Amino acid sequence: MRKVKDLTGPGITDSFGVGGTDLGVTAIAPDGRLVSVFGDTFEQAGVGGPGWRSPVVLFGDPATARSGIRWTGSTGPRSYADQALDYEHDSVVRGRRVTTTLPTDVITIGGEMYLHVMVCEGLGNVHWTEVHRSTDNGETWHRTDATWPGDLHDGLFQMLTWEQGDDGYVYAFSTGFQRDKGLILQRVPADRIGDPRAWEGWGFRDGAWAWGNPPTVALTGAFGELCLRRIEGRWLLCCFDAGNYRIDVLDLDDPTSNLYEAARSTVLHGTSWQHEDHGHGRVAQLYGGYIVPGSTLDDLHLVVSQWNTEHNWPYRAMQFAGSVPRPGQQAPEPAEPVESHRGAGIFRMAREVARRITG
Repeated sequence: MRKVKDLTGPGITDSFGVGGTDLGVTAIAPDGRLVSVFGDTFEQAGVGGPGWRSPVVLFGDPATARSGIRWTGSTGPRSYADQALDYEHDSVVRGRRVTTTLPTDVITIGGEMYLHVMVCEGLGNVHWTEVHRSTDNGETWHRTDATWPGDLHDGLFQMLTWEQGDDGYVYAFSTGFQRDKGLILQRVPADRIGDPRAWEGWGFRDGAWAWGNPPTVALTGAFGELCLRRIEGRWLLCCFDAGNYRIDVLDLDDPTSNLYEAARSTVLHGTSWQHEDHGHGRVAQLYGGYIVPGSTLDDLHLVVSQWNTEHNWPYRAMQFAGSVPRPGQQAPEPAEPVESHRGAGIFRMAREVARRITG
């Protein structure tokens, strides 16, 4: 993949009060706009300082999705991007200290949008997760009845991605927020996405995989951010493989495909700061990897985050583009060896930075 542009940072999102931010999971609103949801956001470039809020929503022009997203607005009555959810950072909620609430994925179902978030005390420590709904194209958000404890399914139902099928179900892969766990799969009827009783797992029991069983790990590993989207009849699962310090795309026939046998392409490689090459897919301290609506297999666009935890800048979202092999094609090998051992260490450094900020 090659870098298309920086999506956030000085000279780009200053007018929205966004200097430093990350994540940027994106969907198409019912009115056709792009809705991108970002994580911990600050007015200054970097992490910390005034204007801490999360999540933050920016609206984009869909016509620019494949040339480099152009922002047209944000949540809030002013041009300043307000926090999309009603809570205070570093406060006590339900008897637990909550430092921040982080988005994991957003989806549009008919005329409504749903946002899944993790309620956290620092990075990697999830008290619970919940779903919020918007009936006005992502302008305002309200809690649904869907909330789950952070330790549900052995802590594997924290960081989530979802996509709607043609059968009336929404399928969701998830993992923990510690970047040391594998993936599980669940599904829920699209018209009951806000009802936690309607969710069911894909699990192995009595010698067979079936729906309705407790979810079984479908792919072992050490994963971070996830993004499941249907593109050209395929189900693409983009994931930050923290254990191997890279972003991979799995090409699936359907969500219940054997993930171990699925075609898997590495589209971006982690590397050191002195060996970065954004023109050839080598990015230091990368994470995220959210598919931009309008992507094709030959022109796949991702929103990718980068955080220099030593110098605290860059801390930004970027857009990358490239292609993934079509079914039956062989993924090309990287031209040069890249580092593949820093993903977990980066997260530990990020947790330390966050600890210093929040106390």
